[in-house]
Amino acid sequence: MKAMNSFFVKSVLGTMSMLFALSISAASVQDDMSREAIAERIKPLGKHYVAGESSAAEESSGPRSGQQVYDKYCTACHTSGVMGAPKMNNAADWQPRLDQGMETVLKHAVEGFNAMPPKGTCSDCSEEEIQAAINYMTEEI
Repeated sequence: MKAMNSFFVKSVLGTMSMLFALSISAASVQDDMSREAIAERIKPLGKHYVAGESSAAEESSGPRSGQQVYDKYCTACHTSGVMGAPKMNNAADWQPRLDQGMETVLKHAVEGFNAMPPKGTCSDCSEEEIQAAINYMTEEI
């Protein structure tokens, strides 16, 4: 009988300990269920942009320099002269265009001309950024 009482006491104490542990665990789970905790757990890992839109970082940084525009949007065609694109700082390529006047060169770059699409591949560039890219490509001529 004494062994049975000892077993009963141990069972009751074990059950109480387990219930206490579960109640503490439930409280911590409840803390993790706050709106802030849930929002933190399900927030996106990154951001995406739709083609043609610019990121907040680009918008807040002001206008891009001619080199930034050239390096990101113009280099593919204007480095090697793809489909007749004038190569960077190549007087033979640029002079006939520059002889028409910078307004015409800018107009062709913004509206598109021959194989060049409007604004090249930079649909979100301003005219000032396109002009800066042209200036960058012709600064040594």
